[in-house]
Amino acid sequence: MSRIELIHGSCADQNVDVIVNAANRNLREGGGICGVIFSKAGPKELARACRGYNTPLKDGDAVITAAFNISNARAVIHAVGPDFSMTPRAFEELYLAYYNSLLVLKENDYHSIAFPLISSGIFAGGLKNAVEVSVKQCIRAYRKFVKDNPDYDINVKICAFSESEMDKANAVFKDFSEQSKNDGKTGA
Repeated sequence: MSRIELIHGSCADQNVDVIVNAANRNLREGGGICGVIFSKAGPKELARACRGYNTPLKDGDAVITAAFNISNARAVIHAVGPDFSMTPRAFEELYLAYYNSLLVLKENDYHSIAFPLISSGIFAGGLKNAVEVSVKQCIRAYRKFVKDNPDYDINVKICAFSESEMDKANAVFKDFSEQSKNDGKTGA
């Protein structure tokens, strides 16, 4: 059975098939979780693999590489989140970053995935509660994927790194869990 859970910690530290990098359009090493993942994987190896893709990617795109030196995952999916300060369709593109990551997961026959809070850091722009927006779009993508692929079980971890992020994410996730119980659905 598919499930989604909220984790207090880094997606880069989860024992899963795939960790997700909140990537930039050119798939270059950056700051935040992107920098952490490049460092753990081996910056040269991961950069070489990323250069195999025709960049720049579009907001919402997701591509996969090997995990190289990351021992707790088998692959890295690079999901391009939108910059809310400059993207008119940012909400839809954020949803697509999550949903397309789940499609790439399935295409590669993987079942467990750990997401950071995509577009909740430097790409948050002027959003009042970027963590809330990111968690809601991840849940929306999860629900759609499970509905579209009822025979393909996935285990999704949404990872909130800081205490503040966890508090904000937990409020949204509690609402989702309650709604799922009331709808008679399982998996949260």
